Order: sequence, then C-alpha cells, then structure tokens
Amino acid sequence: MRAAIIGGTGYGAIELIRLINKHPHLEVGCVVSNSQAGNDISESYPHLTEIINQPFEKYDPDRLAKENDIVFLATPSGVSSKMAPQLVDKGIKVIDLSGDFRLRSQNEYETWYKHSAPEEEYLSKAVYGLSEIYEDEIKRATFIANPGCYPTATSLGLLPILKANLADSKSIIVDAKSGVSGAGRGLSLTAHYAEINENVKAYKLGAHQHIPEIEQVLKDESGRLVTITFTTHLVPMTRGIMITAYVNLLGKISTSEVNALYKQFYENHPFVRIRPEGIYPSTKEVSGSNYCDIGLHVDQRTNRLTVISVIDNLVKGAAGQAIQNANLMNGWAVSTGLEDISLYP
Repeated sequence: MRAAIIGGTGYGAIELIRLINKHPHLEVGCVVSNSQAGNDISESYPHLTEIINQPFEKYDPDRLAKENDIVFLATPSGVSSKMAPQLVDKGIKVIDLSGDFRLRSQNEYETWYKHSAPEEEYLSKAVYGLSEIYEDEIKRATFIANPGCYPTATSLGLLPILKANLADSKSIIVDAKSGVSGAGRGLSLTAHYAEINENVKAYKLGAHQHIPEIEQVLKDESGRLVTITFTTHLVPMTRGIMITAYVNLLGKISTSEVNALYKQFYENHPFVRIRPEGIYPSTKEVSGSNYCDIGLHVDQRTNRLTVISVIDNLVKGAAGQAIQNANLMNGWAVSTGLEDISLYP
C-alpha cells in the first residue's frame, strides 16, 4: 500500500518516512513539500541518502489520490483544514497529524487556534484517533484526526482513574515537559540553542491549544465535566514528553490497587506499559518507540494520586500513533511495523 506524506520537511514527516520504510505493508509514496518541490529528499535529510531516492513533489490532490492508497497530513494547523476535505472527497484514506479536526466545536477551535475553523461537515466526519480508546471506531474510519502529543500522554495517564469514578474531575493539575522537537523544525528564538540549553522554561500557561482537546476526551470518556490546570515546559532534550498529573481521590485506595486497575484497563493494549509499584518511567526509556509508560503513586497523607506518563513525542505522540491507526484502519495487527525497542541510552 502506497502512503503519501504531505508536509515533507517537518519532523513528523521524517518520522513517518522512517516508520513506513520498514513497515511490511506500506511503502513511501509521494512526499509533498511545495517549498522544496523538485529537490531530492536527502538534501533536506542527508541521513536518507541512498535510502529514499526521490524528490519532493508539489501538492496535487488528483495525483495523490490516483497514485496512493493512504495520505498522512503532517502539515501545520490551518493548512490541513483546507487540504484534508479535498482528499477525503476523493475517497482516499486520510490521517491528519495537525490539530485541525480534533475539536468538535468550531467556536472552541477558533478560540484556541486563533484562525478559522474547518468546515462543520468534515469535523463531524473525522474520528479521533487515540488508538487504545477508540479502537473500534478507528477500524471503521477513513478519516482520522490523530491526537496531539500532550493529549496522548495525558489522556492515557488519566482515563483509567476517571472512568472508574475514583477521582475528583475538577481537581486535576498537569505539569507537562517536552523536548525541543515538539516546537517543530522551523527557526525560532524559542528553540535557539543559547535559549534552551541548560534551561527550563514554562510557556503558554492556561493558553495551550491542547487543553480543550484533553478536556474533551476526558469528559467524553468519564461522563463528567473535567477541567484541568495545564502547565507546559520546554526542557533541553531533543525528544520526549513527561506528564506529571496530580489528582484528588474520592475515597481511600492504595497504590497497589490503582496499579491493578491500570493494568486491567490496558491489558489488551501492548503499547501502554504500567510500571510496578515504586518504579517510575523516564523519557529515555521510551525514546524512539511507540510505548507510553505510566508510573503511579498514591500519597496516603494527602489522598492524592500522582500519575507519571512518558512518550516519545514524535512516535507515540505523532507518527507512531498515526501508523498504529493505519494498522487498525486496514485490519493489520496493531503493532505491525512498530515493535522497535526504545533507543538507550
């Protein structure tokens, strides 16, 4: 099956190429970059020399639909909203990695993303692709809104305790830390070496566009209004996200009981690993892999649960989950092409 990638010069696209190149049922099809059309891909990414021998192409929806079986949109928000409908209407399977189709409300999208919302018709067509939670819907879908990296780590970390109705849904505080690749490949002062090296800084307090996406998923699945205090930090590492969430519990429960609850919740999902009591994951332990590792601790003194959830932002938080969704959409084993062990150290 030929897989096209649009937005070919970004980190999400290059991670898709890496994963598709070793996938047994997918091959790299058209790679689109209007700004680099005609240039060989290896000029932008020299590590692909003599591995991917083809040029970037211009965006042409007719040709994309004719020559490919599935399209991954690795474009910024505001771009996918214009391209995805053209491709969906041609009957090709589409997985969008931007945030354009994740929120159901147009008003909410425009409030948080600060530009015009996609058409209502296509918002309602998109299936939210949090693979472990919406597996059945994804299997029937042809158009997927791939979740964001922060929402993936946060939602997987909080859903078991919320769905069990053991937590105060309005007390949640999330302390989130991301590597610099989350800011994309474009040049910016934020990602400047002298600004980020040996430094940790908070950004977008109370204003991160992933907040409504997280609250939407947690509300949908818990059946209750969920509001979170969400603070993001940029840390001096290339890959990785760590979420530390604090949740007030509604009753007395031990760490071992919470661990058992989480293990049962994810027992049929190979990419979520629950650490034993007293052991907590770090970002390096999932680097380069599609795993989400979760550690749990109940503070009996405060009756508060601490959840630590880590992912590789470019794999489970973007390209890896997109491949996981492609596997589900096509009836392949969910782990096909995604069984790499993490890079360590």
